[in-house]
Amino acid sequence: MKRLLSLLALAVFSVSAPAADLSITAANVLASANARFQDGTAGATLTRGMLVYADATDGGKIKPADGNVLAAKGVLGMAYGDVAAGQFVRVIIDDPDLTVGATLSLAAPGGIYVLSATAGGICPVADLAAGSYPIVVLVAKSATKAHFHPRLLQGSAVLVAP
Repeated sequence: MKRLLSLLALAVFSVSAPAADLSITAANVLASANARFQDGTAGATLTRGMLVYADATDGGKIKPADGNVLAAKGVLGMAYGDVAAGQFVRVIIDDPDLTVGATLSLAAPGGIYVLSATAGGICPVADLAAGSYPIVVLVAKSATKAHFHPRLLQGSAVLVAP
């Protein structure tokens, strides 16, 4: 945990060219046998692989999480289906061996990925910018697999420019 926090701090304050959000192929997002789920009702159109939160102001409906919106700073997990608003949705809340459906990098800073400023998106930790909430969602284990535990490290304060 201490190493993860050190890597996160290093990545946030290092200067690097930003990369794009992960390009997730929804059909390739696969939960492992050890995944834990939570079920709910979609409060918006959701795509498999999208990071989501439970909107307490809307009856706990599941909506896309956004790294720079205060109301969405708590990530519940990852949508595990393509659904429209009002439909049942299953959410992966923890998976030690998630197939992400995208190509991951193990390169510095340690394959750490966070909630992006794009609703539902995942980006490398180096892309955190002022105005975002630092929420680590997964750590790459290989080019396709990751330990997914979005509620483990969630910052409660927005980042400010150094």
